[in-house]
Amino acid sequence: MRASLIQIAVNEDETVEARRLRAAALVREQAGADLVVLPELWTTGAFAFDAFDAAAEPLRGPTYEAMAKAAADAGVWLHAGSVPERGADGRLYNTSLVLSPSGDLAASYRKIHRFGFDKGEAVLMGAGHEPVTVRLADTTTLGVATCYDLRFPELFRSLVDRGAETLVVPAGWPERRRSHWTLLARARAVENQAYVLACGTAGTHAGVPQAGHSIVVDPWGEVLAEAGADEEVLTVDFDPSKVARTREQFPALKDRVLGLEPPSAEPAV
Repeated sequence: MRASLIQIAVNEDETVEARRLRAAALVREQAGADLVVLPELWTTGAFAFDAFDAAAEPLRGPTYEAMAKAAADAGVWLHAGSVPERGADGRLYNTSLVLSPSGDLAASYRKIHRFGFDKGEAVLMGAGHEPVTVRLADTTTLGVATCYDLRFPELFRSLVDRGAETLVVPAGWPERRRSHWTLLARARAVENQAYVLACGTAGTHAGVPQAGHSIVVDPWGEVLAEAGADEEVLTVDFDPSKVARTREQFPALKDRVLGLEPPSAEPAV
């Protein structure tokens, strides 16, 4: 299976529409890949809090329309990163879109863990509540998470319980915490015996330099590929069947105790 992570640069001198058109062109260039991934909030920048309201769009808004056409043109599964969604309730959400090779909306995910410690995204956007997985034909099942979610292992356990084999994490991760980014990506891969495809942004969001360094990690925690700090497309071939083999060779997930549903009580005799 071939995945291409588009580590797009987000800079204030480029309009949202210009970046949307550029991202669509980059997606089309990945024809031949099976899965293409864009970062978190790449239309505005993850730290451009003041831009969220003005740039908010419905689920099937201009970003969906542009990305759906690009996915269909390239014939790829596309995790289109996330956008500031304006929900039917009027609230904003940090919402990811997963599109099929025909351009259909296969799934959407509202980010559960909002970053900001009572400011920024944490107060401007509503929280999602449901973990989301997506089956990619007969290849692998994606578990979908976003940026700050990476710090919460219980979400990833929930995704594994729903069948996830490949964990996809678009992000707008800051450079000052880059060491956490790579550490946590590898930890989520090892503890869940799954691939992790973590796609970040380059550039600067509202004065916050971005980490870049998108990374692909295998189920043993080995780094298969890692980007640099600047805009680039990171492409890697990986074998989805390695997940099942790893879980069979080292069946640690079978020894889980905490966080599982308790067995039903035996009926009284």
